[in-house]
Amino acid sequence: MRPTRVEDTRRKREEDRKRTRQEIIRLADGLIRQQGFNAFSYADIAGTMEIRNAAIHYYFPTKSELGKAVIESELERIRHYQWRTSGNSGEEQVRFLVTVFYRNSQLNNICLMGSLLPDFATFEPDLQNAVNRMCDTILEWMMASLDKARKEGKVRFEGEPADRAALVVSTLLAALLLVRARGQSIFFHMVDRLLADLGVDWRVGDLPEVEWPFPESPSFT
Repeated sequence: MRPTRVEDTRRKREEDRKRTRQEIIRLADGLIRQQGFNAFSYADIAGTMEIRNAAIHYYFPTKSELGKAVIESELERIRHYQWRTSGNSGEEQVRFLVTVFYRNSQLNNICLMGSLLPDFATFEPDLQNAVNRMCDTILEWMMASLDKARKEGKVRFEGEPADRAALVVSTLLAALLLVRARGQSIFFHMVDRLLADLGVDWRVGDLPEVEWPFPESPSFT
């Protein structure tokens, strides 16, 4: 039985709402990375989309809810990347994660985690919880990758993998931030030192400068 005109209209409206919601999340994601969470307003999104602020409030009554949606979208991408790289060796996983940060540095992007953490103390508890979930996901992925790589004899470090993962991720975050003020070379210097300490035989200059293994932007972290 063919759908009626009313059903077609209802389906089209639902699709339009879904696209609008996704576009709001996409624009909010970019504004958070460029300006920080507290620095942008619904008016910035409304102006770009040529809609009223009230339309954004329809989808996200509070800014915290919008922030949580941005983080959930990022977590979904992370889970997708984890699945697609699950068969890689530990060292390949570490290299992949470093490549994500490197590509963001080339695009002059600040990762979502690095953009949100400076404003963390001002967030509502539910948004703080979402930020913590994102941090935990990234740190745990790095920890598992380093642990696996060490067991394979591909990296070396002393202490617990969790401690080393925190050190690696914090160095990558700091390098991304410093690129904005000091230029791309600071990323090479900091991360190459990090990689040398891990004992791997590759450096930032060995990573792809333009190519990216997946069609999506390396937006997570």
